[in-house]
Amino acid sequence: MRRNIKVSIIEDDETLRDGYAFLIGATEGYEVVSSYCSYDEAAKKIATDKPDVILLDIELPGVNGIDAIPKLKKLLPNCYILILTVYESEKQVFNALANGASGYLTKNTPSAKIIESIKEVRDGGGPMSINIARLVIRSFQKNQESPLSKRETQILELIGEGKSRGQIAAELFIDLETVRSHIKNIYLKLDVNSRADAIKLARQNKLI
Repeated sequence: MRRNIKVSIIEDDETLRDGYAFLIGATEGYEVVSSYCSYDEAAKKIATDKPDVILLDIELPGVNGIDAIPKLKKLLPNCYILILTVYESEKQVFNALANGASGYLTKNTPSAKIIESIKEVRDGGGPMSINIARLVIRSFQKNQESPLSKRETQILELIGEGKSRGQIAAELFIDLETVRSHIKNIYLKLDVNSRADAIKLARQNKLI
């Protein structure tokens, strides 16, 4: 008989944490070995819990979920990490996957899919919510022949999200003058004179 899949939960919202623990614990073949409100709490003990799969939120007090992934992988090299979060920005998804997460679900995922995804990651799969899978596919379908540099593409994507120059500077840790200079280059390369035209042209040509 195959042993239960052992799961640890790291989620700062107590109601959600208890809900996941109940859902998983009540399912045959699954066992919740521990639950924590932060990575900092989990780091003290999770290695001795020996989970097969960790359900991990991104927005945590102290060390955030994305930064916690490599630390958890170091503590538990054979454990699979499944992100379960409200965040679905391309940046968060790719940072999580690049850091070693095996799957990425958003919190509106039906409970049956969460259970199925825990088994799927344990068996070597890479489960994703439909919206996340679409985002990943769309990213790979971007025009590889783009005239824009990686940084210019990043800035144009943030402009497309409605961010101001100041917000872009803060998010990318660059000064306002650098943002202005990049935007000027974007307009020149795309031969446009406004944000709206730059976004429209970039979307039509799959540059973002």
